[in-house]
Amino acid sequence: MTATIDKPAKPSFFRAGSVAAPLQHAVFRRIWLASLLSNLGLMINGVGAAWAMTQMTSSADMVALVQTALMLPIMLLSLAAGAIADMYDRRIVGMAALMLGLIGAVTLATLAHFDAITPNSLLVFCFIIGSGMALFGPAWQASVSEQVPADTLPAAVALNGISYNIARSFGPALGGIIVAAAGAEAAFVSNVLLYIPLLVVLYLWRRTLEPSRLPPERLRRAMVSGVRYIVHSPAIRIVLYRTLVTGIGGGSVLALLPLVARDILHGSAQTYGIMLGCFGMGGVLGAVSISTVRARLSSERAIRLCALAMGISIGALALSHSAVLTGAALVVAGICWMMSVTLFNIGVQLATPRWVAGRALAAYQAAIAGGVAIGSWLWGRLANDIGVDQALLVAGAVMFVSPVLAIWLRMPATDSVNLDAVDALAEPEVNLLISPRSGPIVVEVEYRVNPTKARAFYTLMLHVQATRQRNGAYGWSIARDIADPELWIERYHCPTWLDYLRQRNRSTQSERDLHLRAMSFHIGPEPIKIHRMLERPLGSVRWKENTPDHGPVNEVVLPSPAGNAV
Repeated sequence: MTATIDKPAKPSFFRAGSVAAPLQHAVFRRIWLASLLSNLGLMINGVGAAWAMTQMTSSADMVALVQTALMLPIMLLSLAAGAIADMYDRRIVGMAALMLGLIGAVTLATLAHFDAITPNSLLVFCFIIGSGMALFGPAWQASVSEQVPADTLPAAVALNGISYNIARSFGPALGGIIVAAAGAEAAFVSNVLLYIPLLVVLYLWRRTLEPSRLPPERLRRAMVSGVRYIVHSPAIRIVLYRTLVTGIGGGSVLALLPLVARDILHGSAQTYGIMLGCFGMGGVLGAVSISTVRARLSSERAIRLCALAMGISIGALALSHSAVLTGAALVVAGICWMMSVTLFNIGVQLATPRWVAGRALAAYQAAIAGGVAIGSWLWGRLANDIGVDQALLVAGAVMFVSPVLAIWLRMPATDSVNLDAVDALAEPEVNLLISPRSGPIVVEVEYRVNPTKARAFYTLMLHVQATRQRNGAYGWSIARDIADPELWIERYHCPTWLDYLRQRNRSTQSERDLHLRAMSFHIGPEPIKIHRMLERPLGSVRWKENTPDHGPVNEVVLPSPAGNAV
């Protein structure tokens, strides 16, 4: 009998299901630690910027605009940033984004050193730093799935939230100390220095590139493809709507907290830093608990509870004049905020295939940042008109009633969705001299369906429609022959031959299974027929002497439903 030697058990801290499990993977661990330092720098910078603005102006809306300047670029630039993250090497994109933020941070520190900073210039360079964040975010988040196995992806998403909120816990307090001791300039310089570790780690990361058989899309087309995917993906749309509303309501905390520290608690920059630290500490607690919450509650129920608790906490900020009570309310608000945004982030990542992950995450970032930016402006204006405490009460009420949205926009379940990539399809038969830009390409698929199953087939084809459209098809239709009721024809087009090749190779396993279910309705001795045609084929009939005409595109008849692919 041969003895078996058991492998040493992994510490429970790193076991599957643990929030720390992704830290076993060296690349993720290094990037996570470096991003923690970078986030720490951004938090210190934010404290310096917000407090510098309170010293330059007493206007509540100008103070709130600091958050808007940091978040607005994420809303405005995220779609382009997501397209760039999907088109190019995400490591290079991340480094370029960090360099943009670093340029803004260095310039801001230089202006502060020469005492040349003004409210408007402060907002401009906060916008530039925010633009770097906007470009970096989708590339960073979309690359997480390349750094860890799929089963630890939710924990990795939560860990990224923990990184941000550890920084939020200690960064603001540290920022408050730095600002109180050495002024805003020291906070800006600290941010500059803390960019460097993440740049170094990304430079040293040897990312494994997956070769693509097709060239990358152009930026405009890639952005359009991303928008179309989101528009035709109900699950992602719902998550984005809920994220936007949460950002608007929750944005009141970040926007008005400097005024809470100054006007309600009558504190200093250090008080503001401590209060932000309480909010960030709550965020860490929320992120650490996310695995337990997901195991016990559905996403919808967890988000409802978070919205109710956060609404009460925001109301407490308005009514409290005690630093201890305000700090406790901020801890609860931080827990609820972190859980909500992490659940939204996980929802987007679990509902999105790799080819469009950067763009979907960019849309998520745009929703949360847009919500915070809009909310910051809204609550700042309202605070000017009715006071900080009354504005917070209104914001708390908005947050408290937001679960009503679940009546129309219930969080989707993504557990049954299989987003694994399917094997690349064989190239279709072509007997015309066509180029990648030839088009439009018209596709017709002929099915024969038992008339008794017509309703079930039609209902299923409406789901097929969504998969075709979100992967790049236009003008989709389904028609039934009035002389031959068994005959159904699915028809759609793609702008060019290259667009068609992309469209047919973007299907996930769940989508391919759906297409096979549709094909299973086909009856009769003949297999499903697929026609791929070049519309307006002027170029194909031009000829020169001694150049043969290659004839029409062949009808393609695939041998069996299992091998049939449009």
